Formats: sequence, C-alpha cells, structure tokens
Amino acid sequence: MTAYSAVIFYIIWMVFLTLLYAFPRVPLALLGKKSIDSWERGKENPDPLFLQRAKSAHMNCVENFPLFAGVVAMAGLLGQIEVANAVAAYILYARVAQSLVHISGTSFVQVMARATFFLVQVALILYIAFSLLG
Repeated sequence: MTAYSAVIFYIIWMVFLTLLYAFPRVPLALLGKKSIDSWERGKENPDPLFLQRAKSAHMNCVENFPLFAGVVAMAGLLGQIEVANAVAAYILYARVAQSLVHISGTSFVQVMARATFFLVQVALILYIAFSLLG
C-alpha cells in the first residue's frame, strides 16, 4: 500500500465512521420517532453508548488526519514519498484498530489498547516528519 492510498483509505474510514453514528438517526427523524434537532449539541446525548463511542472514534480520526495527510503530502512534494510509503499503511492500521477498540468499550484494557494504537500513529507520523528533515 502506498502512502497516498493509505490517506485515501483513512478518508474512507472516517466516512464509514460518520455513517455508522449518523445513519441510524436519519430514519428516526424522518419517521417522527425523534425530533430532527435531537442531535446533542448543547444537550445531553440521548444516543446509545455504541453510537456515542462511534462518534468519538470518528472525531479522533478527524483530529489526527491533518497530521497524517500533511506528512504524506510533504513527503510527496519533497520527492521523498518512499519514506511515507514505508510506514503509512501501519498508521492506517493503527488508526482502524484504535477506532474499533474505541467503539467496542471503555474498560481499562480497551483504553490502554486505544492509547497504544494512538502512540504508534504519533510515533510513525513523527518518524516521517523527522526523516523529511534529514
């Protein structure tokens, strides 16, 4: 997998997570079973915990995506895309794993696993960034 395709798959993963937590709401609103303005902005979130965790997993992706896409773009612009190609797939895999663990629950082991997958991503993004400086 190239770094560019890993970025595209990351985007696809974020869209999937968005649909995972947003899609169940649409039929409820359209059928009048839930108010169309029942989204939790400024209110207590009435959604099941699974959907709340899916939204949080999506927001975690959104927070880190600019860093990942940025180092891949810089590697390409600097003619050093092979540096990113070497590890980009692992960043994607760690992100998907972090999301899946995030959605699955919040036990101590799950939170520690999530943190580990996050740190793997950060370390690999920094690896690319520092490699581009050298």
